[in-house]
Amino acid sequence: MTAVATVPETRRAPQRRRGGVRSQGMVEHALWFDRLAYVVLVVGTVIICLPIFYAIVVAATPDDVASYDGAGVSLAALAENLSRAWAKESLGRQLFNSMVMAVGITVGKIVISTLSAFAICYFRFPLRTVFFWLIFITLMLPVEVRIVPTFEVAANALSPVNAVLGLIGLEASLEWSLLDSYTGLILPLIASATATFLFRQFYLTVPEELCEAAKIDGAGPMTFFLRVVLPMSTTTIAALSVILFIFGWNQYLWPLLITTDPDMTTIVIGVARTLPTEDADAQWSLTMATAILATLPPVAVVLLLQRWFVKGLVDSEK
Repeated sequence: MTAVATVPETRRAPQRRRGGVRSQGMVEHALWFDRLAYVVLVVGTVIICLPIFYAIVVAATPDDVASYDGAGVSLAALAENLSRAWAKESLGRQLFNSMVMAVGITVGKIVISTLSAFAICYFRFPLRTVFFWLIFITLMLPVEVRIVPTFEVAANALSPVNAVLGLIGLEASLEWSLLDSYTGLILPLIASATATFLFRQFYLTVPEELCEAAKIDGAGPMTFFLRVVLPMSTTTIAALSVILFIFGWNQYLWPLLITTDPDMTTIVIGVARTLPTEDADAQWSLTMATAILATLPPVAVVLLLQRWFVKGLVDSEK
C-alpha cells in the first residue's frame, strides 16, 4: 500500500471575544477603540467636507437670493454660475497656465531631487555632507522670505553673470527677463530640499550589493541610476508628485509678482480677483463657482494617483 499524505486545508483562525475585545490570532482589537476611531473619522470627514459643501451650496444659488440658506439651491443655478465663471476673464487660459506651472514644478523638482540625492549618496567628493546640510537648511527659507532677491534675478536672469564680469573688470549689460513667461513661473521654484532629503533617505536603504553588482556588470553611474535606482523609486516619486503638484497649483504670491500679462494669470489669482472689493457688489456665487472649477484638477490628480500615493507613503521598496 502506498501512503498518501494529505495537506490539511488552511482555515481562518476563529475570532474569540474576551470582555469586549475581538481577538484574531495574535492581534487583538478593542471594540471601544474601533468605535472611537470611526467617530473621529466621521467628525474629521465632516470638518473637511463642510467648506466644500458650503461652496457648492453658494455656487448653486442665484445671484438675486439675499441669503445662502439653501432655499434657492438648484442644479440650473449651479450650471449657470459655472458657465459664467468659465467665461469670465478667460478661465480656461488660467487653468492652462496653472496646469503648465504645476506640471513643470513637479517634473523639475523630481528630476533635480533624484539626481542631487543620488550624487550625495553614491559619490564621494569633498564637503559632501556640508553641501547636503546647506540644501537642508533652505527648508527654513521659504519663498516669501527670499521673494525680493528671487524677483530681482527673475527680472534679469543674467544679472549674476554681469556681477561676476564686473569683479574681473569687464562691464556687461546682458539681459534675460523671465517675467510673464512659463520659465519664470517654473524655474525659481523647482529646487526642493524636502524632496532631496526624502530621496536621500530612500537611497540609503538600497542594498550596497546592487551597486557592486552593477559595477561588476560594467554599468556606469547613470546606467545604475536609470536602470536600478530610478525604477525602485517609482512609488516614492508618485507620492511626491501628488504633493508637489498641489504645491505648484496653489502658488499665489510668486505668480502674482512675476506676471502682469492677463494671458499669464493663474487660476488661483483668478479666484482672488473674483472677491468683492469696496466699490463692487459681492458676487459670492461667481466666486464659489470659480473656486470649485479651480479645485477640480488637483482633486482629479489625487483620485487618479491615490493608490500610488498611499503605497509610496507606507511601503519601502528595496
